[in-house]
Amino acid sequence: MSRVALALLGSGEFEPWSAPVDRWLLDRSRNPRGVALVVPTASAHEGEEVFSSWGDKGLVHYDSLGVRAEVLPLRRREDAFREDVVARLDDASLVFFSGGNPARLADTVRATPFWRALSAAVDDGLPFGGCSAGVAFLTERTYDSDVRDLDSVWRPGLGFVRDALFGPHWDQVDTWMEGARDFIAGSVGDGEVFVGLDEDTAMVGDGRLWSVLGRRCVHVLRGGTWTTYEPGLGFELRLSFDGRG
Repeated sequence: MSRVALALLGSGEFEPWSAPVDRWLLDRSRNPRGVALVVPTASAHEGEEVFSSWGDKGLVHYDSLGVRAEVLPLRRREDAFREDVVARLDDASLVFFSGGNPARLADTVRATPFWRALSAAVDDGLPFGGCSAGVAFLTERTYDSDVRDLDSVWRPGLGFVRDALFGPHWDQVDTWMEGARDFIAGSVGDGEVFVGLDEDTAMVGDGRLWSVLGRRCVHVLRGGTWTTYEPGLGFELRLSFDGRG
């Protein structure tokens, strides 16, 4: 696990506050002179204009950091089987998944050559960053963010992270749907851990030891007890990974 470098953001990807998060990832990259791959796949179902806008925002952000970047042309599931898309990982300094619909993102990459190659690369030292949907899709269950009925919100996630559930935008979800925080926390099963990530906040780490960066907090529910970690604090949380996702 010591080679793994993960950055999980509650919101605010490609904004100035997140520059230290990207620097943290690049400092741990197996190929720091490579290309930052911007992956707006979670928003592709909203149309090319939305996909391109997130891609362009990522390119501008990394250019401001002096980092070469490319948008990965991964819009639909068949793209995850393309050799040229998979080959982009070879020269990557980091991979960053921006927001959108986590259930659609999981369906797009699940059990594909792209995801198998990416999970192996992450295990070998390719830093992984994700924001909002780019975090929530990693677990065994995730959210269909197009649904407006809480009882219908759950969909199969990627299953890359086991026995855990992530809640991006944690300090804002009740403003979008009243009672959502209680509903989500109440859905955490025995033996599962829940991680709520506030907006403009990230947890960075190796899958066991984490630090909080950003403006707000990370909230962890395990064994029925909540613990809140403010920016600058570190904490231990061992996540279980399954590269077959």
